[in-house]
Amino acid sequence: MTSTPNGNVAAEVTDQSASSELQSALDNYNQLSPRQIAWRRLKKNKVALASGIVALFFLILAYGAPLFAGIFHVDPNSRFPDAIDGTGLVKGSFNGMGLHHPFGFEPGTGRDLFALLVYGSRISFTIAIITSVAFAAVGSIFAVIAALYGGKIDNFFGRLADFLLAFPFTFFVIALSVPLTKSIESTGIAQNNGARMIMLVLLLVIFSWSGFFRVVRSQVLTLREKEFVMAAHALGAGNRRIIFKEILPNLYPLIIIYLSISLPGYLTAEATFSFLGIGIQAPASTWGLTLDDAVNYWQRDPVYLLIPTLMLIIVVLALNLFGDGLRDALDTKSDR
Repeated sequence: MTSTPNGNVAAEVTDQSASSELQSALDNYNQLSPRQIAWRRLKKNKVALASGIVALFFLILAYGAPLFAGIFHVDPNSRFPDAIDGTGLVKGSFNGMGLHHPFGFEPGTGRDLFALLVYGSRISFTIAIITSVAFAAVGSIFAVIAALYGGKIDNFFGRLADFLLAFPFTFFVIALSVPLTKSIESTGIAQNNGARMIMLVLLLVIFSWSGFFRVVRSQVLTLREKEFVMAAHALGAGNRRIIFKEILPNLYPLIIIYLSISLPGYLTAEATFSFLGIGIQAPASTWGLTLDDAVNYWQRDPVYLLIPTLMLIIVVLALNLFGDGLRDALDTKSDR
């Protein structure tokens, strides 16, 4: 079978049309900013988007706690003694869940569990967000200074990071929590749980910035050899301009990725230390404190333990999945 001239012409026109459309799409893609490209890639990741929406919902629930608790006319301090029997257990099945008390009650006190969890999540999220931002800021600043100035400065920060990485983190948080809390209270900055929040943030930042420091330092060492940085040096730009105009803009994707990944870790850390009794204390409420109390009732009222456990798992999983999707979207070398 032989092809006709008209067939060859049609095929050639089709190829040219496809090539033109492809070139047009590439031109439009090249005109997008890095943020637009990252957003376009993130939108394609349905799991990351759904996880981000779930995490955002819990954030809104936490910081809108008075509003959402007010819908059910409850607060974390009100007690409902009629919901508790003589042994301290909640009357009825499923922890006393109902229309006005969607999560039921806290055994022993009769407080509304929904109000306790949404108000407690605000404390947990606040500690995790402040710690994540602080550790990223400290690690980035030290890494940029060490990598750009080098010499004794680089050696000092490098040895300091090695020294902190050698410490058993959990042991030192437990050992230093009481004296550091008392020191903060003696200054008058904060008292009781306010001082404990500051203590947790300080200890978590002190013992966690060193790992991030190593990652950022290696990235800065690579960036300072790039042509645009060397050109800025050749044009007489000072270190301050190079740091803020050349280095930091190229570190933002890395910092954002680590922020999204570290947040669930600090949420878990706050819950763990509060569970161990060295974090936030009653009468305040966090997920860790609720879990600590729920352990005492898990055989007689397993729903009381199940609800805060599921909430913590869902939030941590959603933040981790969103962090993975954000990393893929911001990574220019990723093919996903």
